[in-house]
Amino acid sequence: MNAAEYSAVETLRDGRRVEIRAQRHGDRDAIAAAFRRSSPETIYRRFFGARTSFTEKEVAFYLDVDFVQHVPLVAELEDVGQKVVVGGGRYIVSPPDRAEVAFTVDDSHQGLGIATHLMRHLVAIARGSGIKEFFAEVLPENAPMLKVFERSGLAMTTRREAGVVHVTLAL
Repeated sequence: MNAAEYSAVETLRDGRRVEIRAQRHGDRDAIAAAFRRSSPETIYRRFFGARTSFTEKEVAFYLDVDFVQHVPLVAELEDVGQKVVVGGGRYIVSPPDRAEVAFTVDDSHQGLGIATHLMRHLVAIARGSGIKEFFAEVLPENAPMLKVFERSGLAMTTRREAGVVHVTLAL
């Protein structure tokens, strides 16, 4: 499977179709727009702190990826005749066969199953690449993200420590 060319179409809980696809370098503006549509709470849950912008170094980290060690997918919907990035998920390999996984979905599109779809597709790509385990740090109050992990069908262990839930998922 070529992760850099990945694309799949899924149906959301409200009946709309979403494309889960490999992030492209040209998605910079669309991803920035999704960030601007996200509430401070959503941003805090994803980045563990208040943020209003990113440095150019951080932007480069999120956009300049190799699709081997760093695999990002976006969720793109059609909205009023235009495609809009409404969320994204990624994993970053932590050798030899583990990867950290993270997601975010803009506020108006949460609860539609987007993170669940992103998770399932990232798992498929990771398994095809020999990854055996995902791990994540999640804020305890981020119940929606914990539910995505719980409902993934993967064997899950958690450990709470200093205001963070450490999640491990066997692929």
